[in-house]
Amino acid sequence: MQRRHLLAQLAALSGASLLASPSAFAQGKYPQRPITLVVPTAPGGSTDFTARLVVEPLSRALGQPVVVENKPGASGNIGNAYVARAKPDGYTLLVSYSGYHVGNPHLFKQSGWDPVKDFAPVAMMTRAPQVIAVNPKLPVNNLKELIAFAKANPGKLNYASSGNGSIQHIAGELFKQLTGTFITHIPYRGSGPAVQDLMAGQVDIFITTPAGVVSQIQGGKLKGIAVTSAQRLASLPGVGTAAEQGLKGYELDSWFALFAPAGTPADVVQVLNTEINRILASSEIRRKAGESGTDVEQMTPQQLGDFTKKELVYWGKVIQGAKITLE
Repeated sequence: MQRRHLLAQLAALSGASLLASPSAFAQGKYPQRPITLVVPTAPGGSTDFTARLVVEPLSRALGQPVVVENKPGASGNIGNAYVARAKPDGYTLLVSYSGYHVGNPHLFKQSGWDPVKDFAPVAMMTRAPQVIAVNPKLPVNNLKELIAFAKANPGKLNYASSGNGSIQHIAGELFKQLTGTFITHIPYRGSGPAVQDLMAGQVDIFITTPAGVVSQIQGGKLKGIAVTSAQRLASLPGVGTAAEQGLKGYELDSWFALFAPAGTPADVVQVLNTEINRILASSEIRRKAGESGTDVEQMTPQQLGDFTKKELVYWGKVIQGAKITLE
């Protein structure tokens, strides 16, 4: 009788566990193995910087290794599509760049992923303006001189971007429209390789987020010409804004956020959001971000989802207005 009673109890417990929701099961178990943050660009750029800004503290907070895996190519589509197709269990995540996440849908008929349907928003991470950086050998020291040189030498200058349709690409085309200049676009597979070629003199101009170029400008390896924010950056106090140098209306910023594959349990998303926001609130992380010209920004998953949808509409209008076409 005792044996039958014990078996009945075990059966009841087993049935109860089977009825438990997947998210409830995940809540008690997540994470139990390493987590991968996929970066859809090459190492060295602002997206990569953002991932590595949080990777160590996130690993400590979750008690499991968190690693960065760079998957550049096809203007971010390779990395984004990889995460979109990944198992929605919280172990493969995307550190997304706004230029790809809300720009590519307006530029590619078949990108292999959908920014809303294929991803669960997790957490906003950083936001940054753009810096116009040039090779030190270019005979210009400010925005007016750059514009004058470009007008005097039509077609001679070129500018880099981290890929077709990226914010850098859009920023370059808007710059050309606003200044009446002709500068050739050279797309790269991420900001890192573009910065290397800019320092080597293979390209002349790169309009990108500060994280990828602040140290090079501070070290004299690049020249900072202007920033696209309303105020000067504390990390580059000697570089004037585009507006104060006469180019009104040229204010652009990029953002970097964490997304999971659609269908990832809500409690797993919440665990990640809570830990990321706790990390971003630390003075050390804010200091590191600020030194690179980047601001941390915190959102709930719902806020990030709503923000992403609004950004899709906004950048669609910008891309149409700038008449951006893929090369």
